[in-house]
Amino acid sequence: MADARDADSVYWVEPRRRAILPLDGFHLSRSLKKTITADRFRVTADTAFPQMIELCAQSVSNRPDTWINGQIERVFCELHAMGFAHSVEIWDDTKLVGGLYGLALGRAFFGESMVSRARDASKVAIAWLVARLRVGGFSLLDCQFMTDHLASLGAVEVSRAAYLALLSSALEGSVGVAGALSPSGPADFFALERTVAASLPMATVSGPPAGKVIAQLLGQTS
Repeated sequence: MADARDADSVYWVEPRRRAILPLDGFHLSRSLKKTITADRFRVTADTAFPQMIELCAQSVSNRPDTWINGQIERVFCELHAMGFAHSVEIWDDTKLVGGLYGLALGRAFFGESMVSRARDASKVAIAWLVARLRVGGFSLLDCQFMTDHLASLGAVEVSRAAYLALLSSALEGSVGVAGALSPSGPADFFALERTVAASLPMATVSGPPAGKVIAQLLGQTS
């Protein structure tokens, strides 16, 4: 993290209690399901990664500054080019109105930041991310810090010891030659499109699956 958008350095933060979102415990409310199945937004993945980070870093009235500085922005764009970092983008017609980005290693996805410039945009992004991670064989969604927003979607806090155990399991088998982490480990961030296209070809018109498919993948509602 950085102290401000124009800060010259970054520092590491390790929460004593970590927020994670169990992939089988996502809370899909009736209202969110309705928004998703109505395809109110167009949802894409990795089509506008630099724009996604830029949107997350923008200041707003209730958050005049950000922890995403130029150094973080450059590094994550490089990680994206290497196949490690990914984004989920939420569009209202041609306008980017929300989404998230993060880092994928092994079967773990580390959510870095999310943003919403339209009602429910960030909730839709997390819902699509959870469905994508489930289909792709991921086992850990790291949300870092707990918020009321994340708690409403099913996130929980775990101890450092419990988190490290989950992380160790998620990273198992993801180390390649010379001890280097590989982006193409046991999990697949893009399995969703291939799986849906193979099993439900009529559910896709062009590109991403329909919202009804995502709602089905997320399963139980409340």
